[in-house]
Amino acid sequence: MFTGIIQCLGLVETISSAGSQSRFRIHPLVPFENLQDGESIAVNGACLSVECHDSGAFCAYASQETLSHTNLGDLHPGIKVNLERALAMGDRLGGHLVSGHVDCVATISEMEKRGESLRFRIAFPREFATQIINRGSVALDGISLTVTACGDNYLDVNIIPDSQLRTNVFSWRRGGRLNMETDLIGKYVDRILRQKRPDDQKMGRSGLCGQGIDLEFLRKNGFA
Repeated sequence: MFTGIIQCLGLVETISSAGSQSRFRIHPLVPFENLQDGESIAVNGACLSVECHDSGAFCAYASQETLSHTNLGDLHPGIKVNLERALAMGDRLGGHLVSGHVDCVATISEMEKRGESLRFRIAFPREFATQIINRGSVALDGISLTVTACGDNYLDVNIIPDSQLRTNVFSWRRGGRLNMETDLIGKYVDRILRQKRPDDQKMGRSGLCGQGIDLEFLRKNGFA
């Protein structure tokens, strides 16, 4: 489990690919103390396991499944990635709960400077629209961000100066691909509602917005 608060950037030193799988050697630009083989590290928001470490760098393996659902396959030696070690009990939860399980690869469609901040519009597959809400949380390349606006296939985020300095946002460009993870709690709510809707619709209860949510549904689920 992670928080989306990037601890440091890491330099990709080498990539060893074999077929549809890859092994990365990454050097954190801020030393990780007491790094252990087998521990989890989020690399651009994708949870990977440390296989070995030496001279301040660590190696991590990415399977075909991981490469097909993330932007890790776009990496090359010399590029910088966002790094976050797993949350420890007692740590401050500065961002939001992030699992490191990337839902999709989203695309930067717009970017503009607003004062010292940067606004990005991010396009994503419509199937994830029900898991994105205005003023909710989203992780992009592992960075915990607040959604400032959203639609059926896009969301906007505002990147403050501190985040620009501490993360790989400096390399984001229009057309760039980002790992996107929607809010963990939102996923469970979305699944519950999807399971409820077919029965509600069969019984003719359209509910609010035609989505099978009414006062009876709320009472049964402890909300009214």
